[in-house]
Amino acid sequence: MKNNPVYKREMLVRSRSYQIPLIIMIFNGILAVVTLLNMYQSIAQVKISGSVNYENFLQLYAFVAALEFMLLMFIMPALTSASISGERERHTLELMFTTKIRPAEIIVGKLMSAFSQLMTLVVSSLPVLMLTFIYGSISSEDLMILLVSYVVAALYCGSLGIFASSFMKRSTFSNVITYGILLVVVVGTYMLNVFLFHVSETEISMMSFGAGDVIPEASSGSAVYLLLINPAIMFAELLENQVAGGGGNFTITRFLGDNGGNFITSHWVFCSLVIQAVLSVAFIWGAVVFLNPERYGKKGSHESFMGTGRRS
Repeated sequence: MKNNPVYKREMLVRSRSYQIPLIIMIFNGILAVVTLLNMYQSIAQVKISGSVNYENFLQLYAFVAALEFMLLMFIMPALTSASISGERERHTLELMFTTKIRPAEIIVGKLMSAFSQLMTLVVSSLPVLMLTFIYGSISSEDLMILLVSYVVAALYCGSLGIFASSFMKRSTFSNVITYGILLVVVVGTYMLNVFLFHVSETEISMMSFGAGDVIPEASSGSAVYLLLINPAIMFAELLENQVAGGGGNFTITRFLGDNGGNFITSHWVFCSLVIQAVLSVAFIWGAVVFLNPERYGKKGSHESFMGTGRRS
């Protein structure tokens, strides 16, 4: 990244902007207020009962971690969805194409600058997250897995944003498409599984069973594997593995029925992280492909114009 001119320029511009400290202040302010209010409530219960409820602090950790994850998941696309289309609107993308900068360097530089900014948020928020460790919480190994999930989800959402930005001419359309796709991935896949689960429940309730028959469990069928691309469900499973009940009603257990027990369902978080990382690479590759025709087309047009001028 040190040799990437786009990354250097983006980091220089971002470092001089007031937006970074403002985002950090708002981001950590929200986390701090939520954390301190929950801790105050837990301590108030201690004064009444005279005993520390360890489960309250585990739930507080899950709540703060989930809140931070959701903020990161929706901030990252905002940082990348206008990165390329914004250059088009300012008519500076053509200037980049006149240099020796390759499309891949533009895409990676833009993405990594936004990712670096987001990781600044993650690192700055660690003291707030550590407040939940006052009375004990999760292990350091679980904390590392949590940070890995932050990194993968940030790259996943960021690469989606820069993919949309690479082929849209306007930042407004790019933002709409990015958050539209993210809404389908997060909400759409979950609601599809909820719908198919209720259909399965209805079908089972209409069946007739005799004595000794095994009643099948309702499930959403093969559609449950669509949730592998859903970062919110991946994080809910991660929290469920770390804190009992931390995933709430967003775990995959309710949708599996009799289909559980295979490698994917037993290692859901790992498989989901791998798939989302692969999709991130695919989005980045797609963004580079969308930039290539534009560069070569302009270059070809420029050369044909020069050739015509020489012939005349």
